Amino acid sequence: MRLLITTPTSVVIDERDVAAVRAEDDSGSFGVLDGHADFLTALTVSVVSWRRADGRQRFCAVRRGVLSVTNGNQVAVATHEAIAGDDLARLEHVVLAQFHEALEAERAARTESSSARSAFLAGSSSYRP
Repeated sequence: MRLLITTPTSVVIDERDVAAVRAEDDSGSFGVLDGHADFLTALTVSVVSWRRADGRQRFCAVRRGVLSVTNGNQVAVATHEAIAGDDLARLEHVVLAQFHEALEAERAARTESSSARSAFLAGSSSYRP
């Protein structure tokens, strides 16, 4: 199989000799083998792992994203941010913690923006030129 992991600015992973892929969405962890049915799902902040045909295991932390399987042999992940690495423990503890912190900061900024917009709209509704 081919595994492609991309961000808006780069191709992080492009491997063609992949035997199996594991990823995680809101329903839990799942696997993809050669011949899998076409599939589309939204990934959580997690580590995508895969086993190459030579048996080597590889890892890539993703900051959410979309995983698709097409033609039974092409797995693509589009994500905002991805960090590949060979140290699974570091990716799980350090990188995923950073990704979760960034998501919380984005949520807080969206909440603050929505509150400011609501306050502005409430105040401007009484405005009459």
